[in-house]
Amino acid sequence: MELIHAFNAELVYIRTVFPMGRVGLTLKDGVLSPRGEQLQQMIAINGPATKPGDPARISAITFKDNRIRFEINGGPVKKQKWYQRIEVGGMGGTAPIAPGDPGANPHGSYVDLVFDKYIPDLDARQLKDLLTPVFDFKAKTAEEAYLETMTPKVKEAIKNHRVLVGMNREMVIYAKGRAPQKIREKDGDVEYEEWIYGEPPQDVDFVRFVGDEVVRVETMNVKGERVVRTEREVDVAQPAVAKEEEPAGRPANAPSLRRPGEVPDNSTPDAVTNQPQAPIAPPGPPAPPTGGGAPPD
Repeated sequence: MELIHAFNAELVYIRTVFPMGRVGLTLKDGVLSPRGEQLQQMIAINGPATKPGDPARISAITFKDNRIRFEINGGPVKKQKWYQRIEVGGMGGTAPIAPGDPGANPHGSYVDLVFDKYIPDLDARQLKDLLTPVFDFKAKTAEEAYLETMTPKVKEAIKNHRVLVGMNREMVIYAKGRAPQKIREKDGDVEYEEWIYGEPPQDVDFVRFVGDEVVRVETMNVKGERVVRTEREVDVAQPAVAKEEEPAGRPANAPSLRRPGEVPDNSTPDAVTNQPQAPIAPPGPPAPPTGGGAPPD
């Protein structure tokens, strides 16, 4: 009862992304699951229920066997009020006295805090410490909660209102605010969006996105000097999701400005990733058939 009173309807700030849908997160021994590619796939299909820095309300707490479930923002399943189950009958049948909205979709989620065999005796402070990977109980604002999920380098850049190559859109908004001007262009086969901050005679920043990632930052300062940065400065495309280890180098699905079949010069860096391009082998003749039989008709 003490834990229910301490946590029910408590306002918290989110420290990791929660997926939409009936499947939430599981937290055991400080490790969250699902994570990595599995979590990314769930978010791609159903979308996120909450993201790092978002405020959320703990709407329900349930205890079962070796776990405690914390639902946020109403949970993943739409619940009815008790009076919405009451129906009045007449000659034409029955009708609810307070019908709910059939088109309303639940927007909450949950996290299961799992123990080995049973739920141990815990006070509210101990339970808050165990929930640190998902909930921030100390932050006063959404920005404070969001910064706590960032690496020191990104946190410092956001505080100084500076954009780094490799940031995502949400980080840029926290660092510079919403761009007053945006343009969409195409460079070869690659579509990009450029956010423009500032107006002459002051510094003007051009922040280029390919997808959700900053790939180029160009600054025209008051002296008329042009500074361009394209080399990745941070690797924080998914800061709130535990990522699997990836081999170093250019990702296989990285965007390229080459035309189909074009063989690049190995000394020329890729315009987006600033990494040397790998040669493309020209197509060769088809392999001869194996075996001694006659070729099929």
